[in-house]
Amino acid sequence: MAAPEVRNDTDKQQYSLVEDGGEVIGLAAYEIDGDEIRFVHTEVDPEHRGGGHASILVQHALDDVRASSSRRVVAQCSYVHAWIERHPDYQELTTR
Repeated sequence: MAAPEVRNDTDKQQYSLVEDGGEVIGLAAYEIDGDEIRFVHTEVDPEHRGGGHASILVQHALDDVRASSSRRVVAQCSYVHAWIERHPDYQELTTR
């Protein structure tokens, strides 16, 4: 089974974690406000929890923000906040 893919669904304002068959198994919802991107909610389907999927999703989302914009990340979602706390190399995204 292939690793899930992360897509930025800009029309839904969320990063989606998509399985091989196209099923969305997780999401990281965000809101854009000027030069900020606020991550407001992260979830993974219950049957896919515990496999590191949320971490993969958040890392890909933050990598995309880093590569494609100069927006400052605001981690309103507790999971995103905790993930950034555990990964110091991403903390500069919150202070741009």
